[in-house]
Amino acid sequence: MQTNGIHHVTAVAGDPQENLRFYTAVLGLRLVKRTVNFDDRTTYHLYYGDETGAPGTALTFFPFEGARPGRPGRGQAVATAFAVPEGSLDYWADRLGDADASVDERRTRFGADVLPLADLDGQPLELVETDLSDSPIEPWNGGPVPDEHAIRGFFGVTLHSAEPDATANVLDLLGFERVGAETDPDDGAERVRYAAAGDRATVVDVLHRGPPRGRPGVGTVHHVAFRAADEDEQLAWRERLSDAGQFVTPQKDRQYFRSIYFREPGGILFEIATDGPGFTLDEPVEALGSELKLPPWLADEREEIESALPPLDVPDDGFPSGETKATAPAESEKAPADGGASE
Repeated sequence: MQTNGIHHVTAVAGDPQENLRFYTAVLGLRLVKRTVNFDDRTTYHLYYGDETGAPGTALTFFPFEGARPGRPGRGQAVATAFAVPEGSLDYWADRLGDADASVDERRTRFGADVLPLADLDGQPLELVETDLSDSPIEPWNGGPVPDEHAIRGFFGVTLHSAEPDATANVLDLLGFERVGAETDPDDGAERVRYAAAGDRATVVDVLHRGPPRGRPGVGTVHHVAFRAADEDEQLAWRERLSDAGQFVTPQKDRQYFRSIYFREPGGILFEIATDGPGFTLDEPVEALGSELKLPPWLADEREEIESALPPLDVPDDGFPSGETKATAPAESEKAPADGGASE
């Protein structure tokens, strides 16, 4: 058995309106589902991804307005990396700079150019230049970022495990293979790379690094979910993981997929989620994210739930900043008037 890679990543945010603005108007992802945290109905659950939120593209958030900031660290996933086409990082550096986003220095990792950044809550993100010629993920052509630079789902995640060797054993159980290691230039920590055999979102890096211990809260990852083709495969995973000594939850209905959860020995919450039924279960593709959707078991509580949620302005075009679909190159892409070379 082996997973095909990452299904989704779920993180904690603060202000839901600012979260919506950053991930749609700045990063150019699509809001594919607006629902609630099924375990806390006073909180939104916002999903961003490609046009349909395909497995391997969805970054999701629980926005807790006014909650305390967290601290990414040991025992957590500490960076979520998106794949972008080769040659795109100059565009992204300019775009993020114009949006006053927090951007770190570009670096090379395992031979690929990487641009680290953070969202407005301090959530660590990365853009990784990737050869996407064989990628099944197309850019969302309704977004504000030109197709030739647009995000194409996840590249992978970085885990700061409290027990990296034990985490490696779990990744091995999930079908990931160790493909290399290198020293992190920032602090000399060893970064070990593992890869799954799928066609997208297949990379997991594990850091062999000491303190600080992570603190849950705004700006941190809640859990990382891996793919199972269907419920039968998911239940087989549950049996296999349980036999290996992991405490795995019963299957939970998340409406758009089925889920099982376990906290691996390094302290990170893992999920295995089914590929289907998907986000078009209760909305057509063209209307994804346009309304607050509730599962059938919460339908009778809609009025109460809506009254407890903070306001969220989702314009018809999906871009809170007023920016619309990209129809022309950004200013930074246009040839200089003098036709000369840039610096």
